[in-house]
Amino acid sequence: MRKKSQNKACTIIDIAEALEVSAATVSRALNDHNDISLATKKRVRKMADQMGYQPNRIAAGLRQMKSNTIGIVVPMFTAIFHSSMITVIQNRLYEYGYHVLLCQSNDSYNLEKELVNTLYSFRVDAIVSAITLFTEDYSHFQPFVDRDIPVIFYDRVPTQDFPAHFVISDDFRGGYLAGQHLADVGVENPAFICGLMSSNLYQKRDAGFRKALNQSGITLKENQVYYQELTLENALETCRKLFDVPHPPDGIFTANDTTAIAVLKFAIERGINVPSDLKLIGYSNDPRSAIVEPAITTIDQNIPKMADKVVEKILTLLGVEDLIEIRPGLDQRELVDVSLVRRMST
Repeated sequence: MRKKSQNKACTIIDIAEALEVSAATVSRALNDHNDISLATKKRVRKMADQMGYQPNRIAAGLRQMKSNTIGIVVPMFTAIFHSSMITVIQNRLYEYGYHVLLCQSNDSYNLEKELVNTLYSFRVDAIVSAITLFTEDYSHFQPFVDRDIPVIFYDRVPTQDFPAHFVISDDFRGGYLAGQHLADVGVENPAFICGLMSSNLYQKRDAGFRKALNQSGITLKENQVYYQELTLENALETCRKLFDVPHPPDGIFTANDTTAIAVLKFAIERGINVPSDLKLIGYSNDPRSAIVEPAITTIDQNIPKMADKVVEKILTLLGVEDLIEIRPGLDQRELVDVSLVRRMST
């Protein structure tokens, strides 16, 4: 009998040699073929357990044209919105026998392309993605479409036509609710710290915010609107520009909660009272927004429902469950409602 290296993974050939049967017999036994006796199946499985055999899922997927694996590509794992989405999606898919391959693009278009190509080579059964802020060409997703592999975008989705399925929150309504609330609490000189306008979600939040203010007769000064990457450093720099003037804003809407927390930090350090001197609204209902002092009013995106809609699309497109009617190949958009969560900052 060939001696197996301690560091080498056990193979079907190793099991076959140990039992003095053919590799084909071992393979059929492990795959529960009807032409293999129950006694042989038990012998093979017992030896496989003893030898620590683990099936090669990628190879099996290539043979069966199914991997039971879903690829997910997101900008940042550290973003609470995306980590929360991933958690719900992964847990739901696991209930149906699917595993996930998680990839982080670091908001890099080039890295996103590489990761998507890698997932394609792994023969995932479907791919889920929130694209980078800089993704304007979606051709790296086209091979999936060409092979009828489901492509589901969520949150950050293509701004151009693409034959995929979208799950997005109602960002226009989110911006509108923020503007309406600032008007309702008496804000007269609002400011807006928004994300880059290359992204669909910031375009919508901007449009909704402006519409609400316009309907309330409030002017949004363009020198108090900033389109930028929503980082802590950028937020603090923007705050200095907004408040180192004779007439600073009395209300600020930020397109995410991280930026709102940065604004609150700046206000506290400057002795600006929130909410007496400055009303503040964030976006996404990050758990941190509820535990800072004062707690920050925000827009809740209903992450559990968004994640459930993503999973429903995956399962339906793969034929696992007839959950919702989807016509493959068409641009299908699922819009999830948002809500205002009022806290002490307004």
